[in-house]
Amino acid sequence: MLTYITLVHFTQQGIENVKDTVKRADAVKKTAKKFGVDMTHIYWTQGQYDLVTIIEAKDEKAAAAFGLAVGSSGSVRMETLRAFTKSEMGGILKALG
Repeated sequence: MLTYITLVHFTQQGIENVKDTVKRADAVKKTAKKFGVDMTHIYWTQGQYDLVTIIEAKDEKAAAAFGLAVGSSGSVRMETLRAFTKSEMGGILKALG
């Protein structure tokens, strides 16, 4: 599984319906499964981002399709970052020679 961190902003629609954010998060977690994605963590945050999530996807296509599905809801805008484990980073560094 590939790991991703998503940085999330509420849209105007999302903030207008913020009282439903926990229910929406539960629905998004269920939707993730349809794409082969597991949303392992979700945090509501203060500061520049409204939410931060950690997801695991079977491949890049699954992660992209999930992100597009969530974004098309109109409640959030997301920035998705591929995250590497220590072991994965070690393999990347070996390629440097």
